[in-house]
Order: sequence, then C-alpha cells, then structure tokens
Amino acid sequence: MRWFHYGMVTVLALLLGGVARAESVSPDAGGAGRHLSITLAAETQHPAAGSNVTLALATVPQPGWHGYWENPGDAGFPAKLDWTLPKGVRAGAPAYPVPGRLVVADLMNYVFDKPYAPLVTLNVPAGLPAGTALPVKLHINYLVCSATVCVPETADLAVDLTVGDGAIAPDSQARFDAWRRAVPRSLDGKGTFQIKDGKIRIAIPYPAGAAMPKAAYFYPITTGVVDYAQPQTVARDGDRLVVETKAGGAGGVGSLQGVLQIGEQQGLLVTAAAGIVAPAGNASPLPGDGVLMATLIAFAGAMLGGLILNIMPCVFPILSLKALSLARGHLDEGAARREALAYTAGVVAVCVGLGAAILALRAGGTAVGWAFQLQDPRAIVLLLLLTVALSLNLGGMFEIPTPAFVNRSGGAGGAFATGALAAFIATPCTGPFMGAALGAALVLPWPAALAVFAGLGLGLAVPFLALGFVPALRKRLPKPGVWMETFRRILSIPMWLTAIALAWVLGKEAGVDGLTLGLVAALALAIVLWVAGQRQRAGLGLGLVVGIALLVIAGAGMWSVAGRHPDHVANIAAESGGAEPFSEARLQSLRKSGRPVFVYFTADWCLTCKVNERAAIETDATRAAFAAHNVAVLIGDWTNGDPVMGRFIEAHNRAGVPLYLYYVPGMAEPNVLPQVLTPGLLAEFAGK
Repeated sequence: MRWFHYGMVTVLALLLGGVARAESVSPDAGGAGRHLSITLAAETQHPAAGSNVTLALATVPQPGWHGYWENPGDAGFPAKLDWTLPKGVRAGAPAYPVPGRLVVADLMNYVFDKPYAPLVTLNVPAGLPAGTALPVKLHINYLVCSATVCVPETADLAVDLTVGDGAIAPDSQARFDAWRRAVPRSLDGKGTFQIKDGKIRIAIPYPAGAAMPKAAYFYPITTGVVDYAQPQTVARDGDRLVVETKAGGAGGVGSLQGVLQIGEQQGLLVTAAAGIVAPAGNASPLPGDGVLMATLIAFAGAMLGGLILNIMPCVFPILSLKALSLARGHLDEGAARREALAYTAGVVAVCVGLGAAILALRAGGTAVGWAFQLQDPRAIVLLLLLTVALSLNLGGMFEIPTPAFVNRSGGAGGAFATGALAAFIATPCTGPFMGAALGAALVLPWPAALAVFAGLGLGLAVPFLALGFVPALRKRLPKPGVWMETFRRILSIPMWLTAIALAWVLGKEAGVDGLTLGLVAALALAIVLWVAGQRQRAGLGLGLVVGIALLVIAGAGMWSVAGRHPDHVANIAAESGGAEPFSEARLQSLRKSGRPVFVYFTADWCLTCKVNERAAIETDATRAAFAAHNVAVLIGDWTNGDPVMGRFIEAHNRAGVPLYLYYVPGMAEPNVLPQVLTPGLLAEFAGK
C-alpha cells in the first residue's frame, strides 16, 4: 500500500509539472510565484584563487507547505541541482540541515516546513588572477507539498563572484555560521549495523560521559535499509547508542549512512558498516565510575600540561616577574603563602572562565576551542597594549601603582592579577598532554569539564605555589641587591619579543592596515605612560586623566581593528613546499588514491604550532622523507576560527591547535601524533 501511495504522489507530481513550470518567473528570481522561496547566497563575493567558497540555498517555505530532505522518506523526491559553472570550478554535494518528520496516511516524510539552507562548497581553481569573473548559475527541480497536494517546481538562480582576497564580511560570516550549526557534524568513529529477523540494529559511538540526547532519532540517508514509518528505539549502552527498528526491503547492503538527531537542529553524520551488533544492555545513562575515571585522567593530563606550559616562551616573561618579586626576600611565611594562593586563584579563575566560555559557546553550536579569543583581532590588540605597557614598566619608564599588579609582592590583589595575566597570555600555547586532556573535557558533563580546566590552571600555578609554601625553595633564590634592577631591565627583552610576536599575529589577522592601527595605539599608549612616569618622578600620582586616556586608547585600538581581514590570502602551497590547503573533500580524494597523508592544523597565534613547523615540519629532512614516500601534506589554517575546520578538530577529540594527523594507506583511522614533533618522528611515520 505504501508503494502505491508513493507511485501516486510521483504520477501526480509529473502531471502537475506543466502547471508549475507555467508559473516560472525571471531566471534570477528564486521565490516569486512559488511555494518555496529560494535565494542563492555566497559567503564571500570575492573568493581567493585556490580556495573554497560556501554557497547557501536559503529556502523559506510558504505556511502550510514543505520541501524535502536528501532522502525524502516514503514519498516525494529530493531536489535536483543542475549547475552551470566557469571552467575549472567544481560544486560539491549539498549538505542538508537536520530535517523534521511528517506522517501522512502511514507515509513517513522527511521534510522542512521552516526556513532552511542546504550548503554547497564551491572549489575555485588556483592560478586565476584577481578580478576574474565567476558567474554561477543553478537550475533546480524540486517537489513542494502541502497536506493535500504536491507540486513540482523549478527555479533558476544565479550569483556573480569575482576572484579576490577571500574576505568575509562579519554579517555574512554570522549568517553562514548559523546555517552551518544546523548541518550535522561528521562523527569520527564508525558505527556498525546488523539486519536480522526483519529488524535492523545500529550501534553508534557516543561518549559515555555525554548526556543522553533528547528525542534522538536516526534519519537514514541510504535508502531502503530502514522502514521509515516504523517507530525507533534509541538506548544507551556504555560508550555507544543503539538504534533499533524494522528493516526495509533492501538486502545485501554493506554500508549505511544517516544522521543521528541529538537535539533541536543538531545532528551527527553517521557512517556504519555491516557487522554484528549486540543488543543494548542495562547500563545506566551516566555511569558514575566511568565519568569519575575519565575526569581524573583528564584532570591529571591537564595539570601536567599546565606545569609544562611554564617553560613555554609565552609564559616565561610573566613567571619571571613573580620570581623577581619573591627574590626581594622580605615576605614572612604567612605573606608568602597568601601571595601563592592569590596567584593560584588568579590562574585558575581565568582558566575556568575561559573553559566556561568555551562550553557555553559550543552548547550554542559554535565550533570554538582553546585560545578562541585570539581569533579576534580585538583581543590581539588588547594583549599587544598590555605587553607594551609591561615592557615599558620593566624598562623603568613608569611604575605600576599600588595595588601591586606584577612587580610588587605586598598584596594578594597584585598576585591574583599576575596569575590571571599569566593564564591569559598562556592561551596561545598548547603543551604536551594538554590537547588530549582538554579534548576529553569537551565530552564530559560540564562540572567535570570545568574541573579539568581548573586542573590546567593548577598545573600552571604549581611552581609559584611551591615557592610560597616551601621555605627551602625560597632560600635558594638569589639575595636581593642592585643586580635586581639590571635583571628587571633584562626581563623587558622577552616581553618586547612577546609584543613583537603579537604585532605579527595582528598583521596576519587584520592586514597591514590593522597592524598600523595597532602600532599607532601602542605609540599613543607609550606617550601616555611616559607622561605618567614624569608625574611619578615629580612625586605626583598617575591622575584620573591618565587613567581615562589609557581606557580610551585601549577601546579605540580594539574598535579600529574590528572586522578587518588580511590583505591577501597566502599561497600555502608555495610557502610550505607543495603542501595544499586542508579540506575534507581533498583529504578523502588523497586517501582514495592510496597516498599517505599528513594533515596538520595550525594558527598564526599558536606559538607551539610555529615552533613545531620551524623545528620539525618545514625542514629539509622532513621534506625529503615525505617526497621519498609520496606523502601528501594538507595544512588547516585555524587562525580566524573557521567553524567547519573547528568541527573536524573537535571530531578528533581536540579542543584546539596544534593537531597532527597521519593517515596510513589502508588504515581506517589516522595516527594522532604528539603535540611536540621531531623530524625523526615524521620521517618514521613517512616510512610506514
């Protein structure tokens, strides 16, 4: 009976096709006279040569009407896209958001009755000169239905692109990010399904510590394997979800693809292979022992990673400031402990605060990770001004007044602020053990996740905490003397180097204009602080006017770089010895060809990434080893927080960069390399 209904829908749609076509309007109008209003939008009108640009089919159904998903269910048919593209330009398959369900006369329909936007990735070939016109045209055939009638419609859409710098306007990025959040994320782990006795059972990897998804439902993309109209049961069994329902009529299927809905407009793209699937057991939804053990392991890893972070160049200047304050040697036991605890509280507060912000943003669907704030040029300007001020302070231009901020040891407020500063400036660095620990935190319940971020802060604070509570360690510090003023001047050098590095990152993120504006703000800051130093030498305080001027400079500097983009898109292949920009499509293509692939994700603000690139990746020895074994190299640049790339990083249980993956031909899963690389390690993998 169901197939009869399906046949009738199709026949009626074809008979009514002439009526729908007769209502067609001008080729560039996607909505007038139709029950689905469709607009073809590009994330940027000026894509760079050799890059990808995302197109959206922004669709708004009329009230009472609905369009169809890529698998329409028991009735209907999916939209057919016919592209007319410039030479060399390629369009990928549309990525649909999670659909809804509509049952009519025992027929299950997978539909959209609210605004939605399938996304299409357009690949622009390399070598095109700036200004090259790229006219894109699309003829689309689709079926639109109400509760009583189905009508096939067509639309002719167009968008004119021009090869440029790839800059994306903030409003466009926000709109496309919202559409991307509705598209299912790829699940890194592979599922398994089994058809037996007329039923299909699907096992889907799902972290044991994650909350049970509400209203979970499996939408099959592969047709004929699942009986769409039959009810589904979804049960948790340890680190997997088991979906069970009636099997469809298709037999001999070796793989199954579908979408697991885990929330409103949230889903996971699942690929499963045929195999044996045991029924779900009686495991509790959140096994306490498993969560506790995972939390303890992640906490230990985060604490160890934070401890190692103290030797990273981005933390050393701040740690040196605290060593200088302790070297003055006039603190009693109680004061030393209070300073140590205040410093620790400042570090932990910032780490937990950043962790809470990450969890909140991810809960809203935004793909962010550790050091996410450095993807915004405004945060870089704030850090640049802060490091310039600290450099001038260490150089003796002015003194930071009480309450002490960094170089005095007389109060807990100064120690707290110093700890907070150390944690904030440490965010560009990711040391060993940190990546796996923070990645694990993102799949744990939020209280456990925040505990892991607190562990990172505790590890970062351990050296100063030990100095505060162990008098024998303080006695090993040099005795105070005239040398301390010279040492203080020397400490300004690494701080100036930090400022230079931040200026370089600002130029990468905001272009030459943004860098110039940031340097102008730094110059204005230096002038105001010079005036402040002159007032101090005359026995006067900084004054209210100086404080207001500093706030105005910081605010104006941050405002001036908001929304700015790089002046050009770097040719990664040319700069990195033949490497290519990362895309999931290119990765799959290389793997299908049988080549080994090395993928690394980096960012201009990630100091650990840059050290690895100079010391291990971009070396003659590594290039020779990769060339000898035909290893393809893909680079994922996460400087500006690309959300698609962020979801790929997240799928590999990482909270940020660096991430290094090596794909060996014939192996289903990649080797996740450590976060500190050596040329020997890369050469060893190249030989596999």
